[in-house]
Amino acid sequence: MDKIQLRNNVLIALFGALLFIPFLGSVHLFDWDEINFAECAREMIVTGNYSKVQINFQPFWEKPPLFIWMQVLSMKMFGVNEFAARFPNAVCGIVTLLVLYNIGRKLFSDKFGLLWVLVYAGSFLTFFYFKTGIIDPWFNLFIFLGIYYAILHTNNPVGKNGISTALLSGAFIGLSVLTKGPVGLLIFGLTVGVFALMKRFKGLTKVKFLVLFVISFLIFGFGWFLIEVINGNADLVKEFIVYQVRLFNTKDAGHGGFLLYHFVVLLIGCFPASLFFLQSHQRSESDTPYQKHFKKWMIILFWVVLILFTIVKTKIVHYSSMCWFPLTFLSAYSIHKLLAGEYSFKKWTLYIGITLAMLLGIVFTAIPFIDSIKPYVINSGIIGDKFAIKNLEANGGWGGYEWIPGFVFLVGAVLLLMGMLRRQKARFIPLVFGVSLFAVFFISVLVVPKVELYTQGAAIEFYKSLKGKDCYLETSGFKSYAYLFYAEKRPEQNTTEINAYVAMAAKKEENDERWDPAISYSRYSTNFMIDEKVSKETYIVIKFMNEEELTKARPKFKKLYAKNGFVFLRREAEL
Repeated sequence: MDKIQLRNNVLIALFGALLFIPFLGSVHLFDWDEINFAECAREMIVTGNYSKVQINFQPFWEKPPLFIWMQVLSMKMFGVNEFAARFPNAVCGIVTLLVLYNIGRKLFSDKFGLLWVLVYAGSFLTFFYFKTGIIDPWFNLFIFLGIYYAILHTNNPVGKNGISTALLSGAFIGLSVLTKGPVGLLIFGLTVGVFALMKRFKGLTKVKFLVLFVISFLIFGFGWFLIEVINGNADLVKEFIVYQVRLFNTKDAGHGGFLLYHFVVLLIGCFPASLFFLQSHQRSESDTPYQKHFKKWMIILFWVVLILFTIVKTKIVHYSSMCWFPLTFLSAYSIHKLLAGEYSFKKWTLYIGITLAMLLGIVFTAIPFIDSIKPYVINSGIIGDKFAIKNLEANGGWGGYEWIPGFVFLVGAVLLLMGMLRRQKARFIPLVFGVSLFAVFFISVLVVPKVELYTQGAAIEFYKSLKGKDCYLETSGFKSYAYLFYAEKRPEQNTTEINAYVAMAAKKEENDERWDPAISYSRYSTNFMIDEKVSKETYIVIKFMNEEELTKARPKFKKLYAKNGFVFLRREAEL
């Protein structure tokens, strides 16, 4: 490693740390995904059982344990809190920027590596990604590294290079499976399959290297599964696989979406990178064979992921996040060619950019004025969700300065893009990403914590008030993991009376392939707390639309209070 490379790596690591670590704990974890995984980690610590993933102290089939182990380690260092739950992804952000720089510099130059880092860090969703506690940042990084070593392997599949690249590719794809599940192997397999078809299966690899890949993949990806089978937990592995198949074929409640959902997410959410991606598919005669090889893989990866998750019925923003690696590469590639004078500006892309910058800038600038404009929004009938309207009753506690990042982005991005449209000045492009990075950083610090108060603040405030209290607590009519984490539920609170009731329900549904211990336990324990005699004070949290139906049928429940769309009920112990 030469001095320039070493210096840049150190600067990028410091840059990433300054971007991703500060203010990690300034906002509560968001239901569902963030709290789901953090709660799994908390329950590992509480029970001391680090081999099984649990939620509500029941087997959780949805995810393997690698990311949960990272959160456990973080919580051992920093305590059970929001900062610790998100810290592993802050580390992932730093590692990701270093990976992009070092791949970019080998592929083109130091300048290109730094440009790729700026493009990735300076786009909206790609920045927020590393300030969260969800699984996908590490999952996608492992897939990308597995594909990167496959790219190296297929570029030169012989000798020692063939051995190392096959082993490393298998290891990283295995780690992706241990992080989130078999979809990591699916994405890799589809990407390799499309590339092989385009090459007509010629000169890809040798059988011995394929064997090395499989061995490495099995060791890193299925070591935990094998240990569980040896320990007599083969059913857990079986149910995990069944769940993954079901997830692909059905949509989760509340997570549906229209067919082109992910196209829109990538266009708007990955701005400004998406803007320059649009003209990256042009050919360049100056590219070396390896650069053309790498670019082909990135194009294949992008479309494989986008088409795959367009087919999948569950629509969640981060499902297409694996597209962000090829999208930002192709965006950086396009900018690289524009700066070199090899590409010319396409005016239609700049018109799209100006439109998107104006729309996003106006939204970001307007959000801090929500308390002032919400009467007009509510009365206009634009929002059809009654619960969302009630959420708006919250007081965000705005300080009056939170509009500044959005306004800076609105003015800066629009002026720079208009300058490019008029003068064709490619040197303005890095400034667009600089303005975007400034805006997204301060939006995450100043705006997101206030927005969270509207969506779940009242409920989490109530859960925290019951922390350490020996009582029953559940939600009814909506899915949540927040009450488990913020009330710090203990395993002994799943009492014998509830366990017996749930066991009877489980026996009735033992042939139902959709039976899920964690979700079903919560549903039936709620039924028990509502319908049966209870030995502890019982608290139920519902949405305001369900209040009359529940309290009329169960007069033993007394309303404590309602706030921002949530209603908090209590009943006395009877046994």
